[in-house]
Amino acid sequence: MNDRSTTHPSEHSQPNWHTLPAAEVETQLQSGPDGLADGEAARRIEQYGPNRLAPPKRRGVLMRLLMQFHNILLYVMLGAAVITAILGHWVDTGVLLAAVVINAIIGFIQEGKAEAALDAIRAMLSPHATVVRGGDRRQIDAAELVPGDRVLLVSGDRVPADLRLVKVKELRVEEAALTGESLPVEKGTDAVAADAPLGDRYGMAYSGTLVVFGQATGIVVATGAATELGKINQMLTGIQNLATPLLRQVDHFGRWLAFAVLAASAATFVLGTLWRGYPAADMFMMVVALAASAIPEGLPAIMTVTLALGVQRMAQRNAIIRRLPAVETLGSVTVICSDKTGTLTRNEMTVQRVVCADHVFDVSGVGYEPLGDCRLDDRIVDPEHYPALALAIRTGVLCNDAHLQQQAHQWRVMGDPTEGALLVLGGKVGFSQHVADGAWPRLDSIPFESQHRFMASYHQDSDGAPWIFVKGAPERILEMCGSQAGHAGDQPIDRDYWRRMATDTAAKGLRLLALACKRSAPANDQLTFADVEAGYTLLALVGIIDPPREEAIVAVDECHRAGIRVKMITGDHAETARAIGAQLAIGVGKPAVTGAELAMMDDAALRQVAIDVDVFARASPEHKLRLVQALQNDGQVVAMTGDGVNDAPALKRADVGVAMGMKGTEAAKEASDMVLADDNFATIASAVREGRAVYDNLKKFILFMLPTNGGEALVVIAAILFELTLPLTPAQVLWINMVTSSTLGLALAFEPAERGIMARRPRPPGEALLSGFFIWRVLMVSVLMMSGALGLFLWEMNSSGNVEAARTMAVNAVVMAEMFYLLNSRSILASVANRQGLTGNPYVLLAIAACIPLQLAFTHAPIMQSIFGSTDLSPLQWAQVACAGLLVFCVAELEKLVIRRSPLAARIAPTTVS
Repeated sequence: MNDRSTTHPSEHSQPNWHTLPAAEVETQLQSGPDGLADGEAARRIEQYGPNRLAPPKRRGVLMRLLMQFHNILLYVMLGAAVITAILGHWVDTGVLLAAVVINAIIGFIQEGKAEAALDAIRAMLSPHATVVRGGDRRQIDAAELVPGDRVLLVSGDRVPADLRLVKVKELRVEEAALTGESLPVEKGTDAVAADAPLGDRYGMAYSGTLVVFGQATGIVVATGAATELGKINQMLTGIQNLATPLLRQVDHFGRWLAFAVLAASAATFVLGTLWRGYPAADMFMMVVALAASAIPEGLPAIMTVTLALGVQRMAQRNAIIRRLPAVETLGSVTVICSDKTGTLTRNEMTVQRVVCADHVFDVSGVGYEPLGDCRLDDRIVDPEHYPALALAIRTGVLCNDAHLQQQAHQWRVMGDPTEGALLVLGGKVGFSQHVADGAWPRLDSIPFESQHRFMASYHQDSDGAPWIFVKGAPERILEMCGSQAGHAGDQPIDRDYWRRMATDTAAKGLRLLALACKRSAPANDQLTFADVEAGYTLLALVGIIDPPREEAIVAVDECHRAGIRVKMITGDHAETARAIGAQLAIGVGKPAVTGAELAMMDDAALRQVAIDVDVFARASPEHKLRLVQALQNDGQVVAMTGDGVNDAPALKRADVGVAMGMKGTEAAKEASDMVLADDNFATIASAVREGRAVYDNLKKFILFMLPTNGGEALVVIAAILFELTLPLTPAQVLWINMVTSSTLGLALAFEPAERGIMARRPRPPGEALLSGFFIWRVLMVSVLMMSGALGLFLWEMNSSGNVEAARTMAVNAVVMAEMFYLLNSRSILASVANRQGLTGNPYVLLAIAACIPLQLAFTHAPIMQSIFGSTDLSPLQWAQVACAGLLVFCVAELEKLVIRRSPLAARIAPTTVS
């Protein structure tokens, strides 16, 4: 241990331990069969530090809380609160301040949850380890492990550090959380190539993975931050959460609006005082009122309510939202990077092909439910008419240690999923495990061992005749066989045929098993390796795959039609990934790129590949993170799915991180924005649809809110320009703003998704919240509202000269116009002059119904008259007010009709155009 550069796993010059023979590892780390001496272990822990992941530096609680207020939208709301306080509207001030505080608290809590992702990774480290030190076997705190320690592993252990295995007995390790490999990995002691992916380093056992079978001895080669788990933790620490598209747009919109309001207020004050000679005190109060009405204090409330409603609807579809803005971000997603196993696929191994000497059979039915049949040239066949097929199925059920059970109407496999697939195949043709155990009792067996690559079992049939069945790797079983079962009986084996069929089946992405039998008994009634060396008849090759979910196929197609690219990033092998991708219409006709190939690319090349290629296999955490970053650098809005700790960095970096709720690790869930309760890709497509509806509703609210403020402002500005009596007092302006924001605009949060919403392409990530069309719509409706209110004001002043009556009519004209315009706002372009348009959202009708008594009270209640300077109106005056509102409705519908028939329609709102 004198040369630290050759042994310290955290140094850049460290060896690739997976490339070195076990003896070389022992030499470099000076670790013999007796392990390290206690003194040497103590010295090394001083040198390398404890085997734990250090917590990152974090801001203090107070600073975290204060930073939640650093938001342009909250600044605008605080400004509105100050203005309403100046005017003495204490209720409005209290509501605004409460909204600011609630938003800050929510952000504070969410930031704390995000940091819990790092805690979840640290919790994956094993608390204890069994080591050999000074020739003694002992159990120690895993934090005390150092490079060179000899660690003993048994089934059920969590690997406490990165180990180079030196002795292995039937070791299988569940590495899905780290590599994405869907099945437990068989381990050995052989060295592998330097560029072997993490999942192919069979001589290594990595910290945080789980031993599911067997025993092993390994030498610690990396601890703490130097482990693969530690590297992921470091990646998470360095990743900053990105602002969502909506928050970026609202921030830009808030800045623009704040500038516009200040500029308009200053210009109005100057015009009124210097040009028209109004008293400065009166103009100041009017300018303050106009500024208060222009500030969108209703926007944070409507955002929160709209997003919260989206959360509720998504929860009903098994999508659990952890961060509120993620609801809207889903609607702007342009690329979905999805894991394969369990998300796009069922996570249930299924036999799909049985290759016999004379026939190739397809098997229908997916998953563990034993429903399906065998087909030959698309014809359903009875296996009893094909002896080789029937005996192969029987072999798969008998030579099997798994169990198929039905629990609460759901079929589950207890044991190896591949063996479970063979049991399901037997159940489909009527040869169940229960029947097999009764008619063909097992007398002895040789369990599967990785070095032998087969399993054998000894049985007697109902006539007492002996049989030995074997299953295993095709090349190994082929060595044992001298004949093959044909349709007319046994015949000499055609090895070229079987090798050709194995290659063809593997090219389809199917995992291969070979099945064979021998009609004889063991030499001593005890099955030994001598009994299984030769003399077998090859029955069949079985092709097994985890098939895609049927609903995922539909969902991927829906995403493609919505203009969303779907990319598969998996830890599985390239052939399997490409085959599943083809069935899902992902990456058809394109190559699958492996993690090893990605590692050799610079950022520019990777960015191009990330855009062009749709299937990525054998991907490590670094590869997934780089792919997400490359897509984002290209301007894409990326949703990333994952379930393992290896996915956590990419989940955190993605615009929307989507974790699996059923099989996902806590680290993945804590790093995510959304959790799928059913681990189903189809749920993501539903969430995208809901996210698009949420964004639509936010745009509809803004289109409704801004003309309201614009109409009020234009009324006052026109009065100043033309030296008229002010049609609205400051108090009346605030009344209009309070009533419409509180009752009318909120109804748009409940608007259902429009037809064809998933037929449009994703909106460009940099798209402004207010387009040129939106500005036109705001100006048009503002002018219409101003025309109705100012026209009625002048009409009344000319006919009666009663300023109180004229102002009361102006206020009611603005509010009535907003009631009618609320109906228009239910759709940006589609007509609402029909039954669905007028009654399709009951909350719109409820909002109007709630607003009417408020306006009646404003007009006729004595206390309101004393506060706001209003007065009673006659039925004729009310009819004139209604006509002002109807004018806005009719002109807005006419404008929609003109635009729908113009080439602009497809660019403005394609989903609303039939």
